[in-house]
Amino acid sequence: MKTIDLRSDTITLPTEDMRRAIYEAELGDDVYQEDPTINRLEEQSARIMGKEAALLTVSGAMSNLIAVLAQTRPGDEIVVGDQAHMLWYEVGSASALGGVVIRTVPNEEDGRLDLRTVEQTIRAEDIHFPRTTLLGLENTHNRCGGTVLTPEYTTAAAELAHQHGIRVHLDGARIFNAAVALGVPASELAAPVDSVCFCLSKSLSAPVGSLLCGTCDFVASARKWRKMLGGGMRQAGIIAAAGIVALDDMIERLAEDHANARLLAQGLARIPAITVNPDRVRTNIVIFDLPASISTSEFIQRLGRQGVKVGSRGGQRVRAVTHRMVEAGDIQEALKRIELVVREMEAAAR
Repeated sequence: MKTIDLRSDTITLPTEDMRRAIYEAELGDDVYQEDPTINRLEEQSARIMGKEAALLTVSGAMSNLIAVLAQTRPGDEIVVGDQAHMLWYEVGSASALGGVVIRTVPNEEDGRLDLRTVEQTIRAEDIHFPRTTLLGLENTHNRCGGTVLTPEYTTAAAELAHQHGIRVHLDGARIFNAAVALGVPASELAAPVDSVCFCLSKSLSAPVGSLLCGTCDFVASARKWRKMLGGGMRQAGIIAAAGIVALDDMIERLAEDHANARLLAQGLARIPAITVNPDRVRTNIVIFDLPASISTSEFIQRLGRQGVKVGSRGGQRVRAVTHRMVEAGDIQEALKRIELVVREMEAAAR
């Protein structure tokens, strides 16, 4: 029985072209900025994002942390959504290592922040208050189900922040999914913000790596922060080589993942016990709800024994993510196994 792993697009393995590029990569010492493969990846990434420069980091979490460290001071306040990846899944690093206060604004279902609420959240100048210095956005939005921020919304949010002297960082871990879904270049989604990062290791299928992009001055500061965090990676061209293949070959195919996610959502909607809205599935993340009569943890365990792996979003919510290693036929098979487990659990609960 084939295992169908829908826990995350992070489980993707490198392609044969990536493995070959890793083996053949021309290397140097990146701390001296002499690794030609890293230099090429950083230049390519900056160009794709429409920014002056870029910096290779080991992960999106590291990129987000460095973006905060390079654009704030201890005691400052940053504003993010209450469902932000930076808030939920990055071990409180911005507060623990950056000394910043994280203040939240509710995310709407589509991942946006209400800009009137954002403006009301920005601190006035007062001796009692921390300074609000950074606004964080996320595109696509993980916990909101892979939803997409449009260029128009990002522009309006950035204009508001800049009017108040606040910089904007975009967690674009899956920004290429957003670009493909909207049919626009990623640079258009990143144009209004001061810094943006994206991951190589999710649906782009590279084994490791993230790029943090912005002005030359910002990236110079970010490079020093990366070094302080222990990120002098020396001959890391073996990482960058796979990233170059990812950017060259893996972006356009993301549309296949989106089609499979819609196929999954439509199939789930036909299972009476499951609640899901296929119309909300814009990219490669599907979040669905189980009835109160079914234990989410038991459902995930039973489904795993049937060879389908999914993740918990808390409560009755379950997350499934499509990616290069899951085909349309796998989705149909996964739906059969999901329906079987649901029926068994419903019958046991009666």
